[in-house]
Amino acid sequence: MRNSSPFHQARPPGDPVSRRDFLWRSGGGLGGIALASLLGAEGLLVNEATAASSDAHPTRPPHHRPRARRVIQMFMAGAASHVDLFDFKPALIKNDGKPSDFGEHVELFQDGLGPWMKPVWPFKPYGQCGKLLGDVVGDLGKVIDDIAFVHNMVGKTGVHSQATYLQSTGFQIPGFPGMGCWFSHGLGSMNENLPTFIVLPDHRGFASNGPKNWDSAFLPAQHAGTMIFPGQENPIVDLFPGPLGDFVSARGERDVHALLSRVNQEHAAPREADPRLDARIRSYELAARMQLAAPEAMDISKEPEYILNLYGIDSTTKAWPKEINPREEMDYFGRKCLVARRFIERGVRFVQIWSGNDNSFPRRNWDSHEDVHRDHGPLAMGFARGASALIQDLKQRGLLEDTVILWTTEFGRMPSSQEGKGRDHNPYCFTNWLAGGGIRGGTTCGESDEWGYKPLDRAQTTTVHDLHATVMHLLGIDHERLTFRHNGIDRRLTDVHGQVVKGLLA
Repeated sequence: MRNSSPFHQARPPGDPVSRRDFLWRSGGGLGGIALASLLGAEGLLVNEATAASSDAHPTRPPHHRPRARRVIQMFMAGAASHVDLFDFKPALIKNDGKPSDFGEHVELFQDGLGPWMKPVWPFKPYGQCGKLLGDVVGDLGKVIDDIAFVHNMVGKTGVHSQATYLQSTGFQIPGFPGMGCWFSHGLGSMNENLPTFIVLPDHRGFASNGPKNWDSAFLPAQHAGTMIFPGQENPIVDLFPGPLGDFVSARGERDVHALLSRVNQEHAAPREADPRLDARIRSYELAARMQLAAPEAMDISKEPEYILNLYGIDSTTKAWPKEINPREEMDYFGRKCLVARRFIERGVRFVQIWSGNDNSFPRRNWDSHEDVHRDHGPLAMGFARGASALIQDLKQRGLLEDTVILWTTEFGRMPSSQEGKGRDHNPYCFTNWLAGGGIRGGTTCGESDEWGYKPLDRAQTTTVHDLHATVMHLLGIDHERLTFRHNGIDRRLTDVHGQVVKGLLA
């Protein structure tokens, strides 16, 4: 029988029945939607070409057997100093205060070519691997044998916005999907009640480029990162009715969702060529399901005291003070790490944690031009406590073996000083590190030169595309095969670059 919906458009005789026509003719409305969900879950519903771009299936098979299922990325916005935290350089101690000489012309962001400056914090060895760490990140020593460092990372620019885009999206310009968006597109969701890609921004503000770092760009919109602010009164914006919506009852809201779902589906049925409609509908439906799932996932009140202590969380903290000290920074970053663990336990595929986005003075970000000790100190102690706790906690729960942790910053800082206590940008060499699923811990893959200025072997460097390719490989994705056709080009996260770093694999 012909559907009576005014939105339905009949197909000419002989045309194949579309996916949506089949659903509407097989029961229509929400019954058809339910049927689609069941058939899709059983792999019995074959989508059309246009449906492939709308990502109708909740999960997708990997290209090869994966070593991991999830990713937690920590992004230190503003450029953390590798030579003060992870990459020990005795030459800087020996030559501290002497005029710096790089043997070549060096162009820097703020001309920070002062004398050589020794590491701000003393280094000492940790773990069976004997890795040297700056004292300020000494908490990482508890898990150092699970971590693999990459000290020969190279970037393309010393400008924060471009370098942040590069690390986040694989490109230096806007208009490309964030890393987590590609994982959402490539593998799909493991929990239909929570987003596949969750972002935990710094509570003080956004890093360079703001939400464009986790925007879906030309991928379907449901793959964009969902922002959540643990510890705040309203951690997910607009998830529940505001103060003026006190007239909204639970039953009324359910009825509205049911009506909107039917209207949306009827509107989308004759417009199969526009995947934006599917993406928008999916976003609204997910928001409704999140009203139950997200608050429970963020509720750390039932976590035992020893777990809160492990993460450095002060459960009595009610508000952030104007002047941030290490104790509050530990509470802040540890809280995000604990929430990240709770989300990945519940099937979230990709969680991104941001640190250091306050441009007031004195700085509370990683962009330490004036004073590395003052600016890096609280942030470094906070992230080290939280990251160490997260690795320990995942390990004791059996989750570390299939969760990749990626620590990222957009570039490093120079071994020379800037105005005595600070350091300028160094895109020529910096450090990232990884831990977890499929990573060979207790290792260093790629060395910097004696100053930490450039890679030791300038012919053997590691790029962000290489790390992206490696993480994708660990999750069963061939980075050259996961593409999306856009403006006549098969785009991918790694652009036309990237090699899996075999030395990082266990």
